[in-house]
Amino acid sequence: MSAIIVTRAPTRIDFGGGWTDVPPYSDEMGGFVCNVAITRYATVTVTRGRAADGSQVSDTTSDRAADRSIAAAAARRFQIDDAQIQLDSDFPIGAGLGGSSAAGVAAVAALSRARGDEMARGDIAELSRAIEIGDLGIPGGRQDHYAAVFGGALGLRFSAGKTEVTRIRLDPVFREEIERRCLIIYTGKSRISGETINGVLGAYETREPRVLRALERMRQTAEEMPRALEARDLDALAGLVDEQWRHQRSLHPAIPTPLIDEIIERAARAGAVGSKALGASGGGCVLVIAGRDRVNAVRDAIIGLGELLPFAIDEHGVHQCR
Repeated sequence: MSAIIVTRAPTRIDFGGGWTDVPPYSDEMGGFVCNVAITRYATVTVTRGRAADGSQVSDTTSDRAADRSIAAAAARRFQIDDAQIQLDSDFPIGAGLGGSSAAGVAAVAALSRARGDEMARGDIAELSRAIEIGDLGIPGGRQDHYAAVFGGALGLRFSAGKTEVTRIRLDPVFREEIERRCLIIYTGKSRISGETINGVLGAYETREPRVLRALERMRQTAEEMPRALEARDLDALAGLVDEQWRHQRSLHPAIPTPLIDEIIERAARAGAVGSKALGASGGGCVLVIAGRDRVNAVRDAIIGLGELLPFAIDEHGVHQCR
């Protein structure tokens, strides 16, 4: 086993389809997600030998019990008990950016490299998800692990036992436009993804018509998003994001909040052309896409409602730093 291994994995913006990647919907109806990885990272350092206090997993950034549990569960999967695992994150807890999945991906990648294994990217994503869902019982979808593993802009199609990954090429000029016009604002409230996901899944399993219609339209609008990105048409993407949010908020009463609604309303009045809450919502972060010449006005309109999180697009996915 190598002495020190450091890996990092990005979080993501989910433009659309983020609920259709959750089984059993993705297995029975098929799901599609369009997302992009961003430079807000989970970093895992694996060092040979235990800490003096006997602990195995430490977190130097905040009290992230769930993320530490994922790292510890990954160590059990690899049957490694003689190493110290340190987790660092540069994003808020419960932000709806797929942070726990990024932590799982970084841990799996670091531990596999520490053992001298070369895992395929898709296998890293699936093992990370198996740990989060199967070992720890944390409900959720499949998109976050793939964004953390592959990086860049992705179209992800989900079916029973299969994930098709399509990379969406972003030229440098359009990538800069996305980074300039897309604003991420953290509400300061952690999302309630587990409770919300269970509520939505329960409604799907009883075939509630409202939820079935919303999920279908979320998948369909997400399927249109790669074409908007390939055409370098951020306004078209923003319109799809706006429609995505209308359907997403109808899935469960806990998804929209008064603060999220205020952010989106103020942004629209200032010139935003599309907005949605990220992740399962009920809090976390909101994506706002400003009009081409309205970035400063939109930023000024929402800056007092939360913390703006600067970002760039990550093109690499999970990778070894040392």
